[in-house]
Amino acid sequence: MTAAETVLLIAALLLALLIIGNVGFSKLAAWRNPPIGKFLECDGVVLHYIDRGDPAAPCVVLLHGNGSMIQDFTISGLVDLLARSNRVVCFDRPGFGYSQRPRRRIWTAAAQAALLVKALNQLGIRDPVVLGHSWGAFVAIALGVRKDYPIRGLVLASGYYFPTVRLDVWLMAGPAIPVLGDLVSYTVAPIISWAVLPGALRKIFAPRSVPQTFKNEFPASLVLRPTQLRAAAEESALLIPTAAQFQSYYSTMAHQVQIFHGTEDQVVEHNQARDLHQALPRSDLHLVPNVGHMVTYADPAAIVQAVNSIANS
Repeated sequence: MTAAETVLLIAALLLALLIIGNVGFSKLAAWRNPPIGKFLECDGVVLHYIDRGDPAAPCVVLLHGNGSMIQDFTISGLVDLLARSNRVVCFDRPGFGYSQRPRRRIWTAAAQAALLVKALNQLGIRDPVVLGHSWGAFVAIALGVRKDYPIRGLVLASGYYFPTVRLDVWLMAGPAIPVLGDLVSYTVAPIISWAVLPGALRKIFAPRSVPQTFKNEFPASLVLRPTQLRAAAEESALLIPTAAQFQSYYSTMAHQVQIFHGTEDQVVEHNQARDLHQALPRSDLHLVPNVGHMVTYADPAAIVQAVNSIANS
């Protein structure tokens, strides 16, 4: 065996070990963090969701950001606060938590909204208030502009609404590349993500510290699974094109919109929220001082008040 063949064999063995290790890690992460909600099958996709509060009360639908899952809203306290006077339905969006993300579709915000409309109809939910955080704001807007499903209004938190130059999102989109991205997702991406995750969490919560409840309760190991890393990479790749597409919708949106954004957000500049407020016919802007990207943790009571103002209007 030549030296080159030996190197190739060693590389192949290392890749195989990494793949086996990451598959095993994913199974262990799922065993340690079982689903906290229910499942429904809709349009060939299994969705994981929770349904809390009074079924007869006005409904609020919660949509998390990129790389996250249902627990983001339960740990922040939003689910419990909202459930005092509303029915609260929160989905793991496709590819995150325990919801499937079939590869045969491109999961744009519009595609996710179309799936959620079918899921909400299946659950008998009409006229909800839709709250979207970060990338979830795209899906909330996509629901709001549909003509075949009525909503009461939108609450958008820490969203990205207008295209800008963002080198970081292209760097994060690597695992979404066909074939090569799969190899990266099942080999080095989980290791790299594990290494950078503490710094990433500090950044999204900055200038405040990461809450201890989040450190204790958020199932970070689920975030590091290859399938979820690929889903997050796909949404990173779709961020700027989606904003470019959606900016033409804003002037035609008739729903009441409540916009929340932290003034110290290091992920999405708060000017995005100001510009959206100016573009929308009906909106209220809440710029929260000394708060970063996770504005949902900073003042959940104010967000609940905004939701209830729309739900009861």
